[in-house]
Amino acid sequence: MWIRTYSTVWMIGGFALIVYMGHLYITAMVVVIQIFMARELFNLLRKAHEDRHLPGFRLLNLHFFFTAMLFVYGRLLNQPLVNSVTPDKYLYQFASSLIKHQMAICYFLYIAGFMWFILTLKKNMYKYQFRQYAWTHMILIVVFTQSSFTVANIFEGIFWFLLPASLIVINDIFAYIVGFFFGRTPLIKLSPKKTWEGFIGASVTTMISAFVLANILGRFQWLTCPRKDLSTGWLQCDPGPLFKPEYYTLPGWIRQLLPWQEISILPVQWHALCLGLFASIVAPFGGFFASGFKRAFKIKDFGDSIPGHGGITDRMDWQMVMAVFAYIYHQSFIVCQGISIEMILDQILTKLTFEEQQNLLVKLGHILQERLGHP
Repeated sequence: MWIRTYSTVWMIGGFALIVYMGHLYITAMVVVIQIFMARELFNLLRKAHEDRHLPGFRLLNLHFFFTAMLFVYGRLLNQPLVNSVTPDKYLYQFASSLIKHQMAICYFLYIAGFMWFILTLKKNMYKYQFRQYAWTHMILIVVFTQSSFTVANIFEGIFWFLLPASLIVINDIFAYIVGFFFGRTPLIKLSPKKTWEGFIGASVTTMISAFVLANILGRFQWLTCPRKDLSTGWLQCDPGPLFKPEYYTLPGWIRQLLPWQEISILPVQWHALCLGLFASIVAPFGGFFASGFKRAFKIKDFGDSIPGHGGITDRMDWQMVMAVFAYIYHQSFIVCQGISIEMILDQILTKLTFEEQQNLLVKLGHILQERLGHP
């Protein structure tokens, strides 16, 4: 327990420092974690004896890895890249051309890897090679697809990355602590150490933490502002209605017990409860899935990168599930509510040329005239 606690403190401290440094550093952290996860998963089915007869096979895996990374991050970061190089005419033309043909470049890189794989097939090694080929694609789909949602959350605002990630950490820590001291009733056979007491205690703690933490994080603009380019530094923006406090007068009997007459609540706190509920009930099933996966391969941990915790994949199983949910929830229920007139005007003034702004004004005038019934 002490080794696990010591590692946890170091991880939380390093994580806090990277978050403090900003969007690009957090994205770099996600990429590094992704590389370690892919490495641990690649090693699960790799056999040294067969690899000796297949020189260059690991290089082929790296080729697919690089292609997947170029495809995923190229699509995610294309607009921030254009925004970053806009002042330079030649860089802008180069970046625009690269983005325009990015999908074709990735496709032909993949086809090159496919042909490479076919040309390296060896007699008596077909089964191993095709198993490795399928395993490589499964890893790329699982790791890159889910980590891409994480990066998308980061550029929507660090808040949408930090809050879900923190809730998973809180749930994991309190499930371990409550289960360690009070756990008696087994929760699921896949994870014998998981108990109902730990599950319930962690759920209550996570829900409370979600509501409180959203209020704290939501008051910092550098956490709530979306990043539109690849520059570093803290941001300032109109926080939008979700992050503007609403004041509620407390009932009389509560005011007699507490020194406050009213409390301020950010609208985003109600959404945070949904994230907390998911982190408490659904996200742990990512851990159960990983437990079943390890039992299938008869291993204790995916690796030994983190003392007391196992490998990077052992810590990220819940996070991946949570990142996908946070992105889908944000796009489904937050995006429209988070749009303000100031944000729209900022996009119009920065993205459109003067002629396009004039055309937009004329079209808006026509639309408003039609709605008002004027000729």
